[in-house]
Amino acid sequence: MAYEMMPKLRGVNVTQEHEYGASVVVLSDPMGITERAVAFPRSLLPLLELCDGTRDLATLRTAMELRTGVKLGSEYIEKLMAVLDEALLLESDHFTEVYAETLEAYRAAPARAPVMMGTVYQENPKWVERALKEYFDALPQDRREQPVIGPVRGLVSPHIDYQRGGTVYAEVWHKAAEAVRTAEVVVILGTNHCYGERLITLTRQSYATPWGVLRTASGIVEYIAGELGEDSVFAEELSHRQEHSVEAAAVWLHYLTKDRDCEIVPVLCGSFHRFIQDRLDPAQDEELSRFIDALRAATSGRRTLVVAAGDLAHVGPAFGDREGISDRDRERLESSDHELMEAMASGDADGLFNVVRRGGDRDRICGLSPIYIALRLLEDVKGEVTGYAQCPADTTATSYVSICGVVLG
Repeated sequence: MAYEMMPKLRGVNVTQEHEYGASVVVLSDPMGITERAVAFPRSLLPLLELCDGTRDLATLRTAMELRTGVKLGSEYIEKLMAVLDEALLLESDHFTEVYAETLEAYRAAPARAPVMMGTVYQENPKWVERALKEYFDALPQDRREQPVIGPVRGLVSPHIDYQRGGTVYAEVWHKAAEAVRTAEVVVILGTNHCYGERLITLTRQSYATPWGVLRTASGIVEYIAGELGEDSVFAEELSHRQEHSVEAAAVWLHYLTKDRDCEIVPVLCGSFHRFIQDRLDPAQDEELSRFIDALRAATSGRRTLVVAAGDLAHVGPAFGDREGISDRDRERLESSDHELMEAMASGDADGLFNVVRRGGDRDRICGLSPIYIALRLLEDVKGEVTGYAQCPADTTATSYVSICGVVLG
């Protein structure tokens, strides 16, 4: 059947790999609705960039030739688009149908199922408990005995895998342990890696962990939905299904609270790219301000802890940079990261954003939105950096993800 629509590529993961000596571009679904991935010759990347929903196949063919000089047959382009549609990588009727079915199944499930289980941590709760205890026990005695700054009201925790970030996780969760064990509600603000358009995405689903289920505070979620509108806060709810950032923090939280009842408010925070690109001020964004006001009102009178689950820089060829990261680059990165951490420790949300904007987000700070929102939400807060690390992100140690831990009181 002829493919006649104006193709529009979804927000997909794009990675560059080598197969049989040739450079290829691999497209995959960050939401995990499909496990299919599609590989194309790197020379076709301009064609994919043209798939923005404004061109039919004939116009795509012409635009590709004008942009690159590459002539593609109309049948070839039609087959390419059909492959992308079959793989659910285009916005189409086919994708819409499968998306609706997947969302219905997600909402009907007893709880949001873990996605890190079996890779980042084991299914057996005793094994997970032993692993997390080992991270805590490995902390130097002097680090464990250092006092914290006043009552802890929030923390910044990584969302990288535990194998690489375990020490930084343990440092910050150890410092915050007393506040964690006494909290009635824990707001977990996680990065949404699913390339959506919403700044705030809620879910009514509770989060399953190796020790059972962390109940979502339904009353708080419903109050926020009433203030911001259901169509707004649940428009991209399915992002929760595959997104790991909230889960990464929820496991440490449940480990420390599994002997008592503690509700959570899981929130996925969208990219701040629009603010950086268009030189806008997130402090003036109405949606963000309304969310922060609504969350404050909904948690008023309850012992509430705010967790920002966000990593820092993503640099090197694994993330699209042309060159690998040298020792000198790592020194520059550490200096830049310390600027970010100083802003966090000062409780300065605007300062944090301005550091990232000044550099055009060249380091790809994926935790910017949850950390910024946490600082805005807590207000008049001071912090203490508990740990920092640069974690290898490829087998050649030329790409890195930097992470930190911060307690906020």
